[in-house]
Order: sequence, then structure tokens, then C-alpha cells
Amino acid sequence: MLFNSVTFVLFLPLVLLLIAAAPRRLRNVVILAASYVFYGAWDWRFLGLILTSTLIDYFTALVVEESDDPKRRKMALSVSLIGNLGILGTFKYFNFFVDSAVVLIEWAGFHASRPALNLILPVGISFYTLRTMSYTIDVYLGNMKATRRFLEFAVYVAYFPQLVAGPIERARDLLPQIVAPAKVTADRINIGLMLMMIGFTKKVLIADSIAPITAEIYDQPEAYSAGVLLQGCYLYTLQIFCDFSGYSDIARGVSELLGIRLGDNFRQPYLSQSVTEFWRRWHMSLGSWLRDYVYVPLGGNRYGSVRTYGNIMATWLLCGLWHGAAWTYVAWGGLNGFYICVERALGIGRGEPPLARSPREWAWRVTRTVITFHLVVTTFIVFPSPSFAHIVEYVRGMLVFDSLLAIGPLPFIAGLAVLAIDVPQNASDDHTIFLRLPWWLQSPVYAVLCLAMMLYGDREIPFIYFQF
Repeated sequence: MLFNSVTFVLFLPLVLLLIAAAPRRLRNVVILAASYVFYGAWDWRFLGLILTSTLIDYFTALVVEESDDPKRRKMALSVSLIGNLGILGTFKYFNFFVDSAVVLIEWAGFHASRPALNLILPVGISFYTLRTMSYTIDVYLGNMKATRRFLEFAVYVAYFPQLVAGPIERARDLLPQIVAPAKVTADRINIGLMLMMIGFTKKVLIADSIAPITAEIYDQPEAYSAGVLLQGCYLYTLQIFCDFSGYSDIARGVSELLGIRLGDNFRQPYLSQSVTEFWRRWHMSLGSWLRDYVYVPLGGNRYGSVRTYGNIMATWLLCGLWHGAAWTYVAWGGLNGFYICVERALGIGRGEPPLARSPREWAWRVTRTVITFHLVVTTFIVFPSPSFAHIVEYVRGMLVFDSLLAIGPLPFIAGLAVLAIDVPQNASDDHTIFLRLPWWLQSPVYAVLCLAMMLYGDREIPFIYFQF
């Protein structure tokens, strides 16, 4: 079920009504049932995978907490990791690793057959796998107590607002809210509706309007001039941001209506002044997950510069593989890791950038922001490209400099629309700053946006991160 679908528009009010009508003790039963219906709308068979992950981590966490035997604790943790990664690896990475092994064997001069599994990648499996694993790891590390409430834990795993594309909430943050949700007040309803409106505006009016254009350009890069190809890069960079951050805004808004607060997942990343800062602002829940469960256990920055750079690259290569079962995604992770290593060596991106106090400082901030944006643009060419050959063809086409000036107005229009949302949010450090507008100004804006979405929102284009 898509957020940007008529089905969801009917589904959400029904869920809210059922929760309001149900006794408090049955509230989480309704949310769990709604979550399973929401996910099962894609393919009911995938519910078995979610239930399997739920059972594995619920019971292994109890064993970890109740046992005083270090070997038994490690064994239980291993069952959790092997079980979750085994399911993820089978559905997402089996064919990738087999194909890579076959290529390597044939390169060495031997013949190898290519066994393959014809499996559909379950939507959201990468997201809920990280959530369930982090729970057991946190219990093992003593960061939280294992819950005895199976119902609430099942809700945590399958919680429908953030089930298929995040934010990747930690159990220690989300479980207490599921057990004892806050009262849904008028303020929370206003915040929820505002976040949903911002999210739908990003997704339906910006990202989905761009999507057909970028798809056409990336499908046949050889047919377009350098200017059009460059325009495709800019548009896709804006599209993926509005698509993914729009999902996060909608998820947070829906969750507010349920009395549960999800964490920020984006903080205006395209206003960053370094790639390092960009990745502190983009998909923040994944970044913190990789930091806490990959980078720090590898040693972080505790063992000298060479080891630190190696840990950064290892973390980013894994991040690339998490995004997709293809070497292009691994290369994408490696490129981002390289950027961050270079910035670290130059002392760039550490801490929050200082406030600009003069026109010269403002000019330097803008320059750094523009440079960072273009570095990010170069990495996002990978996402809609099916192969390295396609990427090379696309980049080669952009190097025909004589037609670079033939860029249409659409990237500028879409960019201004994004800035109109992001600049006020960034300046105020408040995603709901638009609630400060007087009601007589908010009302017509809501009306115009709703009308525009009714006119142009019939495409129901899936969110980009569903494929991850």
C-alpha cells in the first residue's frame, strides 16, 4: 500500500477511527492488525518473513538478558544475526553473490554454472531487518532491557508508518511510546497534518512530476545532448530527495496522529557545506545505525589515521551494498567514503559550520554549499543507472561541453520549490515552522496544495527507496 494512493487515503481514517473506538488495552492489537494489512497489501506471503524476524529477535533477546553464561549470550546473539542476515541475504543478495563468484571463477579460467533464485525482493526488508537486529544487539550490550510484551514488540517491528522506508527507529526510543503512547492533542494533530502536507507536496507535486522526465533521460542517455543529461542529473537529485524525505515526513505525520513521535530523518541536506555534513543530514537514522553498529565496533577513530580511513571506507562500502545488490552501489558507497576521507584529511566537515557574519563569509558558505551539492550529484548518477556501462555512457554524453548551456528551466523551478520548504525549516531548525503562519494564510495554502494533488496525484508512483 502506497502513502500516495487512494487506498491509503481511505485506510488511514479507518485505522484512526478503530483506534479511537477500541478499548485502550486493544489499541496495539488494532495497530498491529493495521500494520499487517498495510504490508500484506503488497504480497501477503511476505508477512511470514516479518513474523519470523519478530519471533527470532523477541526470544533471542530474552535469552541474552536472562543468561549469565557469556557463551550462551553470544550464541543467542549469533542466532539473531544469522537468522536476520540469512533472510536478507537470501532474498536480496543470493543472486548477486553467486553471479560475482561465477565471474571470478570464469576469470580464473574455470567453468561454472549459474544457479539462481527467482525471488521477489520483499518491500522494506532492509529497513525492518536493521530495526530487529539493533534491538537484540542493544539488549546484548546492555543499552536496554528485553521486553516481555510480545504484542508491543511485534508492533515495533511492523509499525506501518515507518515499516517500508524508515526512519529506522531504535527499540529503546520507539517501544516505550508503543507501550504508553502520548495523548493525541490538537497540537499533535496540527503537527501531524502539517508534516503530512509537506511530505505529500514533496512526493506528489515535485518528485512525481520529475519522475517521468528523469526516467526518459536515463533510459536513453545516448539520445540526448549534454545539457539535457546534466538537467537529468539535477532533476534526479531533487527527485530522490523529495521522494525519500517526503516519505519520512508523511511517516512522521501519520505517527503523530497515533500519539507516537518518530525522529528526524532529514535536516535540509542540500544546504550542507561538506559531504560529511550532508551525511549527517541525509537519512540520519541509517547513518547513526551504521555509526553505532558498524563503524564504532570496527574501531572508529580510536586506532590512528590509517585504521580510521579504513573503517570509514568499510562502513561506506557496506552502506552501498545495503542500498542495492550490485557493484554499482558498492562503487557509490566507495565514492562517498572517499569524499569523506578526503574531507577528514583536510579538516573539513567537523562539527557544525560557524554562522556567517559578513557578506564575504556568506559568499564562502554559498560556494561551499554549491560545491557540495555537485559532489552529491555525481554520486546519485548511480541510482537510476543499471550498470557501469550505462554510467560511463551517461558521463561521456555530459562531457560534450558545447551543449551544456541548453539546460531548461525545470531544474531551477524544482530547486526553488525545494528551497521554499528547506530554507525556512533550516533557519528556524523547525520542520513545522509553517504552523506559525496565521490561519488565514495557512488555509488557502492548504486548499491550493490539496487541489493540486487531486489534479496531479493520480500517478501513484512508488517511492524510490522501496527498491532497497
